[in-house]
Amino acid sequence: MKNVLAIVVLSLFVTSCAVIRPGEAGVKQKLGKLDSKVTTQGTVFYNPFTTRVIKESIQTNNLKLALRIPSKEGLSVDSEISILYRLQVEKLPTVLENIGPNYKDVMSAVFRSASSDVCSQFFAKDMHSGKRADIEAAIKQKMEETLTPQGIIIEAVLMKSIRLPQGLSISIEQKLQAEQDAMRMEFILQQERLEAERKLIEAKGTRDAQKILAEGLTPEIIKIRSIEAFQQLSKSPNSKVIITDGKTPYLINGAQN
Repeated sequence: MKNVLAIVVLSLFVTSCAVIRPGEAGVKQKLGKLDSKVTTQGTVFYNPFTTRVIKESIQTNNLKLALRIPSKEGLSVDSEISILYRLQVEKLPTVLENIGPNYKDVMSAVFRSASSDVCSQFFAKDMHSGKRADIEAAIKQKMEETLTPQGIIIEAVLMKSIRLPQGLSISIEQKLQAEQDAMRMEFILQQERLEAERKLIEAKGTRDAQKILAEGLTPEIIKIRSIEAFQQLSKSPNSKVIITDGKTPYLINGAQN
């Protein structure tokens, strides 16, 4: 009899306590009424006949959705969305009381409404360009207006995959290819212009050098250079043949012994 009583007492003890692990929060519900106290870690004791402990994750969670969203021009765009969210610890009783444990379904409905309102203001091509961040931010803001007062914090809305209609996708690719070709051609033309400028500067430099040289060769300088040359030539032991007009000697040919 004592053994049976001990087993019953032990069973009651085990079933009357709940362990709240890190990253969780627990709230007691006694006779259907939620307690305002939230336990974030440790052991919670309760009367299993009248009370239960509801545990929920308070970590950042990822809600993944796949849906079609409308665009400004009336197209339907297939998308995969990740919603990063967490429950506000002190408002956990509010979440459970006003929304219930199936709050993910409510979040999904709020997102569908917000995404339809926001995406209908953008063209389909915008969802595949740099404006995607603006779309994500606008959807997040609309969701916060509804969910934040209820105790659900939206940390980010991420449009991970956007699949445009095939015809539009081909048009965008062709446009991007044309833009790349135009940029490549502009680069080639710029290189050609630079090369032409380089050649022009080089030719101008050669012309200026020749001009300076021609202007510097006056008859007096030529005479002086000729005299200097003959002075050097006179020092050579080789035989020389010199033809002159009687004024300025010019070396026409030279023969070696």
